[in-house]
Amino acid sequence: MYRRVVVTGVGAVTPLGLNAPTFWEQIKQGSNGIGPMTRLNPEGYSCLAAAQIDNFEPTDFVERREVRRLDRYSQFAIAASKEAMNQAGITKEMVEAGEIDGTRFGVIVSSGIGGIETMENEFDRLKTRGPDRVSPLCIPMFLENMSAGNISMIFGAKGPCSSVVTACASGTNSIGDAFKVIQRGDADLMLAGGSEASITPLAFAGFCAMKAMTSRNDDPQRASRPFDADRDGFVMGEGSGVLLLEELEHAQARGAEILAEVVGYGWSSDAHHVTAPPSDGNGLSRAMTMAINDAGITPQDISYINAHGTSTPINDPVETKSIKTVFGTHAYQLAVSSTKSMIGHALGAAGGIETVITALSIREGFFPATINLDEADPECDLDYVPNHGRTGTIRSALSLSLGFGGHNSVIAVKKV
Repeated sequence: MYRRVVVTGVGAVTPLGLNAPTFWEQIKQGSNGIGPMTRLNPEGYSCLAAAQIDNFEPTDFVERREVRRLDRYSQFAIAASKEAMNQAGITKEMVEAGEIDGTRFGVIVSSGIGGIETMENEFDRLKTRGPDRVSPLCIPMFLENMSAGNISMIFGAKGPCSSVVTACASGTNSIGDAFKVIQRGDADLMLAGGSEASITPLAFAGFCAMKAMTSRNDDPQRASRPFDADRDGFVMGEGSGVLLLEELEHAQARGAEILAEVVGYGWSSDAHHVTAPPSDGNGLSRAMTMAINDAGITPQDISYINAHGTSTPINDPVETKSIKTVFGTHAYQLAVSSTKSMIGHALGAAGGIETVITALSIREGFFPATINLDEADPECDLDYVPNHGRTGTIRSALSLSLGFGGHNSVIAVKKV
């Protein structure tokens, strides 16, 4: 019999707050974390909007001497993980004392791009100063697995440790994989989620070159408008979202507060195109169905979907079509929202941040809004909770992620 898996801690570093309580309050208020892109020299970029984190101080979370050894994406991940651990009431000292078995405590925290800031900086150094001037920390800083590795070392987590690289589905795949690790008995606790810090010259230019990002530069705060008829591309975000997943009886034995229960995981490949989903959304439909079946519930049990909702012309109607395929007439009874309207698209961190939102939505009975939704797209005709969030009971919910390469991943979460 499979073991039950619950959420006992969450952590978030986002453009709307550097901790989960602040972030969640801003989400409930429908606040906007998007504005003019200021991290880079804007000259030459077709997109000038970003959801960036401007007030993050890494020494609040990591000793000063360690900061220079960590790319920004790892710093975000460590901060979010520490918050999740603090909320769950678990410390490294408890692991060292044997109160928590470190060999049954693991980490799966991922990134779609990893330490690209380090990579770009070190490549510049290579070209201008020569090979012997490249930092010996270059490789350990930019590898996608190093956020997970550093987190495991900080907390003494000696159980399963890995990272998943499935582009913008990475964070959700990480949570799903961690859920399965606990469910089948290979660990009792797992830190899981994603982190990204890709507002860098090359990454930003690359997405601009693809014409994937918005060009609504005259009004950045209204540039991310998922499911709106006037959407024209996504807004890049950054940050981290991490959850502490725990086996139910393990959590109960130590008197932990339980926020929500993870009950299902589905993933699939479109096998279709390097960036675009198929027009019928079949891959995402199959992933949703898999997650619902894995949870042992029915489509009618779902009342909220935190959508991928990128605000791109292609994604939003395909995602809508996928939801209709899975839910039939019940699709019109669902609340579906894209919180990327408030915080942009954090790529490999998106699934982690959005699963944090989904868990808190269930816990508090609140449907977050899709802001900037002013003119309905005829192809997007569901209840997207336009512009203002609302209260209501959420028994079960899905969080959806899609990644370049045709990756689809879905997490099912329910109230305990």
